[in-house]
Amino acid sequence: MKPRLTRRLHALVLALAVIALPAAGAPPAPAASRGLPAEVEAALARAGLPHEAMVAWVEEVGAPRPRVAWQPDRPANPASLMKLLTTYAGLELLGPAFTWATPVWLQGPVVDGVLQGNLVIKGSGDPKLVLERMWLLMRRVQQAGVREIRGDIVVDRSAFAAGEVNPADFDGEPLRPYNAGADALLLNYRALLLTITPDPARGVANVALDPPLAGVRPDASVPLAAGPCDDWRGVLKGEFAEPSRVALRGAFQAACGEKVWAIAYADPKSYTERALIGMWQELGGRIGGGYREAAAPATPPSFELRSPALAEIVRDINKLSNNVMAQQLFLTLGATQRGAGTPEASREVLRQWLRGHAGNAAAASVIVNGSGLSRDGRLSARTFGKLLQAAWASPVMPELMSSLPVAGVDGTLRRYKGGPGRAHLKTGSLKDVVGIAGYVLGDSGRRYVVVGIVNHARADAARPALEALVEWAADDAATTAAHPTRP
Repeated sequence: MKPRLTRRLHALVLALAVIALPAAGAPPAPAASRGLPAEVEAALARAGLPHEAMVAWVEEVGAPRPRVAWQPDRPANPASLMKLLTTYAGLELLGPAFTWATPVWLQGPVVDGVLQGNLVIKGSGDPKLVLERMWLLMRRVQQAGVREIRGDIVVDRSAFAAGEVNPADFDGEPLRPYNAGADALLLNYRALLLTITPDPARGVANVALDPPLAGVRPDASVPLAAGPCDDWRGVLKGEFAEPSRVALRGAFQAACGEKVWAIAYADPKSYTERALIGMWQELGGRIGGGYREAAAPATPPSFELRSPALAEIVRDINKLSNNVMAQQLFLTLGATQRGAGTPEASREVLRQWLRGHAGNAAAASVIVNGSGLSRDGRLSARTFGKLLQAAWASPVMPELMSSLPVAGVDGTLRRYKGGPGRAHLKTGSLKDVVGIAGYVLGDSGRRYVVVGIVNHARADAARPALEALVEWAADDAATTAAHPTRP
C-alpha cells in the first residue's frame, strides 16, 4: 500500500474509535486477595474515587477461583469492552477465515466500451470497503471493458435493516466518524478524508478530498501560517455542515507537515450515491443514467469483491476500538445466524451465545449493540472473567488474543507506562466509564485474566487504578513462590 494511502487509512480508523489510554499508576506489590489490592485502593483514594465505583476480577487462566473478585456480579457499563463479546462470538460462530462478499452485476452487453444497462452492486455488510477497495471495485468494472454506463448504478442494501440513525443522538457530535451508522454497503465509513499538504514555495497548503463525492466542492488550498504545530484543526476552522461544500476558513501551520483529517459527511443518506458516481467519474467513466436502490438479480454476479478475513477484521475492531466495524460484525451475526440483519436478531444471537459461555453470570447482562457505544449496556466483571477463561480454551484464542492492544506497543495501549508487551487488553472509555479486560503475563510465567471497570462521573481519573491492577497481577513472583501449585 502507498505511504499516503496508509496514513489516510490509519487516520480514518483512529477517527472511528473511542480510545482509552491508561496512564501511570502506583508501584505494584504482590498480594493475594479476593478484594481490591491495596495498590488499587490507594490509587482510587488519590483520585478521590470510592472503591464502590469499581468492579474487578483477576484469575489465573485455568484456575478454579479468582485472586480478586471485587463486586463481581454488579452489572457495569462496559463501554468498548463490549467489542470483546462481539469479536469473540464472531470468531466462533463465523470462523476466522469468514469473508464478506460484495457481488457486482453488469446488466447487459458491453459494446464499444458502453454497458448497455445497469451496474448493480449488492452489499452484505463488508466492514472494510474503504477507499482503496472502492477503487479496486471500480477498476474491476473497467477491466470488464466498461467506460460508460448507459443505465443506472443500482444498489441493494437489503442485507441489513439497521433502522435510521441520527449521528448526533449519542453525544451531539454528528461529524465524528465513530457515530456513523451500520449499512449493508458501507463505503469508507461514510467519512471524508482531507489530506492537507504544505507547499512552502507557493505559501499555501494543498487540500485533497477522498473519496471524491459527486457535487461536492472542496477548497483546493488554504494559506500557510507560521508558528508551532499545536491545535491545527482549530486553526483551520473547518466548516462541514453544508453537504455540497467542504470549506476551510483558517490557515494551516507549516510546521505540522502533512496531516489527514477524517470527518463524517454532513448528509449520510446521499453519501453512497455521491461516492460511487464521484469515483467512477474520477476514473474517467461516464454514466448516462443516475443512482437508485433496488433488489439485486437472482442470477450469478459478473464478479464479486471479497473482504479481508474476519481474523484481520477483528484486529482492526479491537486494536483501535473501531465502533463502526464492530456494528457491521454485530449485524452480520444476526444476518447469518437468524436470517435477519437487524439489531433485535443480533442481540438475541449474542445473548444466547453468551449464556452458553458464561452461564448464570450472564443473566443480568444487557446487550444494546456490538460496539459498546451505549449508555445502557451492562456486563459484570464475573461475566467478562468467565468469557476470557472460555476464550483461552477456545480454538480461536490465538486470533482473539492477537487482536487485543499490546500494552506499551500498539493500538489504544500504545502509551501505556508499565512494562511493555506484558498485557493484551481491550480498553473501554465513555463519559462516566473507563475499563480494561484481557490477559496479563505474570513474572512467574503464569497468565491471568484481568478485568477492571469504573462507572463514575469522574471515571477518567481512575486510569492509574486500572494500571495498578494490571501491574499487581503481573508482579506475582512472590505470591507464586509461596504457593507454587494451584489451589
